[in-house]
Amino acid sequence: MRNLIASFFTGALLFAAPMLTTSVAHAGLADCGNINVEASAECKVEVKGGCTAKCTPVSFQAACAGKLEAECSGECTGSATAECTGSCDLDGCEANCNVDPGSFDCQGSCEASAQADCDAECNASANQAECHAQCKATVQANCNASCKATPPSADCKARCQASCQGSCTANARIDCQVNCQAKGYGECTANLQGGCEAQCEKPDGALFCDGQYVDQGGNMKKCIDALDAYLKAHVDVSAQASGSCSGNSCEGEASASASCAVAPGTPVGNAAAALGLILGAGALAAGRRRRARRG
Repeated sequence: MRNLIASFFTGALLFAAPMLTTSVAHAGLADCGNINVEASAECKVEVKGGCTAKCTPVSFQAACAGKLEAECSGECTGSATAECTGSCDLDGCEANCNVDPGSFDCQGSCEASAQADCDAECNASANQAECHAQCKATVQANCNASCKATPPSADCKARCQASCQGSCTANARIDCQVNCQAKGYGECTANLQGGCEAQCEKPDGALFCDGQYVDQGGNMKKCIDALDAYLKAHVDVSAQASGSCSGNSCEGEASASASCAVAPGTPVGNAAAALGLILGAGALAAGRRRRARRG
């Protein structure tokens, strides 16, 4: 009996392990095609008909901006000026950081500083939404590159200098990036449309954040983990039909089962509750077998 319980407990833990795993945020969301998403974005897996209907060019703006920014970076590197220190309010940044150094976000400060230039660049654009996506991707990439070299343990002066350097570099490259990305946008959307429609037919479906298609490049699990670590809320994967799910149950180790609603990235408390249900079901089954033998 001890071996049986130990075997069941080990199997249940193996089954629940993906639910208990916490991912580390991946700056730039490289596992999701470097898509730019807001920290409050709502991301959801879609399947079949409703999914295919969302595979339209307007849904590819963020994904194409992420792809094209990387492709255009070599062409636009020379657009950045070397004198960036005077383009940012360093004193104001440091004063703000010193109020609560632990909560200061170099990337967030950098992007907020560069946002005004995106607005100025895109307000006169014929396609403002497309321009803003291209500009945001540029800002995100340059702020990330500048801030990741400065650890959170650095003092406020160093972190503010990194923030200012990133926003200055992004601002200097915006014109070049927007023009360069516009040249490849049509081809990018055409390629993504085919991939989106094909993904909708697969059991794991296609992933969208605030209506924008996420090109996860065949790494759905890694992409969802990266988004879960970055977003304030977890990705809704309730539409997924992956693994050995059938109906509303998923078969796990030692013939244990749990609701498919408990998906990868579920908060630890909920996953622990699911594990408790699994173990409870095993104990109940063992009790029934003991009573049957006594009878």
